[in-house]
Amino acid sequence: MSDPTPLLVGKDEHGGLPSLPRPDAPKAAHWSLEAVVAVERPHDATVSPDGARVAFLLDRDTTDLWVLPTAGGPAERLTTGRPLTAFWEDTAPAWSPDGSRLAYAEGDAVWVVAAGGLPRRLVEAGSPLWLDAGHLAGTVERAEVTRLAMFAADDPWPRPLTPGAWSAGTAAVVPGSTLVVCEGNPPEDLDRSDLWLVDPVSGEVRRLCGAPGRRDHSPAVDPRGGRVAYVSARDGWDELCLVGLDAGGERRLTTEGADFSAPCWRPDGGALAAVRTRAGRSDLVLVDPASGAVSVLAPGGTWTRPQWTEGGGLAAVYEDHRTPPRLARVDADGKVVTLFAGVPAAVAAAPHLTPQIVRYSSSDGLEVEGFLFRPPAADRGRVPAIVYPHGGPTSYYGDEWDGHAQYFIDKGYAWFAVNFRGSTSYGQAFERANRGVWGVADNADCLAAADYLAALDWVDPRRLAIFGASYGSYLALAALARDPQHRFACGVAKFGDSDIATSWAEGDRVGREDLERMMGRPIQAPEAYRAGSPLHWVSDITRPILVAHGEADDRVPPRQSAQLVDTLRREGKTFEYLTYPTEGHGFLRREPQLHFYRRLERFLDWHLM
Repeated sequence: MSDPTPLLVGKDEHGGLPSLPRPDAPKAAHWSLEAVVAVERPHDATVSPDGARVAFLLDRDTTDLWVLPTAGGPAERLTTGRPLTAFWEDTAPAWSPDGSRLAYAEGDAVWVVAAGGLPRRLVEAGSPLWLDAGHLAGTVERAEVTRLAMFAADDPWPRPLTPGAWSAGTAAVVPGSTLVVCEGNPPEDLDRSDLWLVDPVSGEVRRLCGAPGRRDHSPAVDPRGGRVAYVSARDGWDELCLVGLDAGGERRLTTEGADFSAPCWRPDGGALAAVRTRAGRSDLVLVDPASGAVSVLAPGGTWTRPQWTEGGGLAAVYEDHRTPPRLARVDADGKVVTLFAGVPAAVAAAPHLTPQIVRYSSSDGLEVEGFLFRPPAADRGRVPAIVYPHGGPTSYYGDEWDGHAQYFIDKGYAWFAVNFRGSTSYGQAFERANRGVWGVADNADCLAAADYLAALDWVDPRRLAIFGASYGSYLALAALARDPQHRFACGVAKFGDSDIATSWAEGDRVGREDLERMMGRPIQAPEAYRAGSPLHWVSDITRPILVAHGEADDRVPPRQSAQLVDTLRREGKTFEYLTYPTEGHGFLRREPQLHFYRRLERFLDWHLM
């Protein structure tokens, strides 16, 4: 049988001497790339109204909808053929009030499925939410505005519910009614989101809370008390707050100096479950709505989207550096029970290294934190090392499972994942420290990471690489182009920007608004856009670079890599260039993933080993 991989590769080009397989390169003793890409990821778990079942999406060869009992038992697959979707961009399914049906988003439409039945396409919309047994709400995008709309389960014509100028965000139904609490984002203030109470029957829309430059979001409505818990960026952190449905009694609930997310009321209204994140680690916590007292039910790792089950437990997805993603139930006593884990035996048995948390100073004295993995090979001599900046940039590298990193560590590479300025979970001041200075100040943090590694007696300072995806790719390119000391021996840019002005013009709305929020528009800050576009400094690159992009990417247009490669070729630089016709912003399918990481391994081995 012929190898199907070439059919999934678009361009495979190079300038200068390409990397070649090295027969003397060390092999991974315990890990394989095939096993890493075979790990199945459950996400967006949603518990049924009676607490007895949990629906979730599962990344396998597709991203289909599954359901299983919260008490434990076999999982049932409800859909087949739902396209593979990046978990960080997917939306959770929604149970009907009687628990008989599930609504979910697929592509640009909302679908409904019942256990044992065929899915039915309902309407062009997203993020479904049941209002009652016969009506749903969902988001509809038109003319660069996202509206919350209402539609009947048997009528595909939506009716807008929110004001035309504001874009709708997260939403929650008020129990016992069809009222909806919805997040709204005004176009003139990209740092603001307010909470609104929407009446689908009368059409009345009333503001509950909000202020200029502040994000109030993630509403959760008390099943009994007429209160809304929500997340609000106050005093430098995303803390929990409460407001009455009558827009009265607004108050801050927690003062933890941490970022809270995913609040969820216990059915009796006596407690809130939430995720509390600080410095890349998130705990599953309970919050007293009267006093604001916070208690840890289960420490992190990383917990995602807790939901109450029958018997007073919580269902949530969990992972950490030693634990691949799994759907778990946490009982009231803190006992954790695995409900679903799609982990190959080879991965479960492989030794997982835990990183050391280290802090170092950037060029301007700012303290930056990172997760440093020291490979066993370091006990036998100096090792090569990879600096890995995360994507986003408004995100972080946390205590999450990273099978690809474990594979390269097993081969003998050190892995240093840095939370450069602009990362979340370190407070709003740090999160906003890269505003106006993309590719400059945060690039300095990556160069300082190389200096930190070079000073370690077990790292070879001549064998450092930088590798990232999305914004991390952009920083990898900046680190090669804007470093007079040429600290890195090579770099890898995976579906990242090269010229943020053209990316602003050609990218999707989410990416463009990210740029405008943090950098302004190009016409407002032309020098900052030029300084933050490493394409203008390609002539200063002296090290080999591997560039890869999905041809179906609408977040960072493929032309960002194409124009980079054209310039590299014109300047006579050494590069390798791969494109994947089936892939978007994230290489999700098995064969493209394997092809890329095999080439990454060859590239790193050739230039560092």
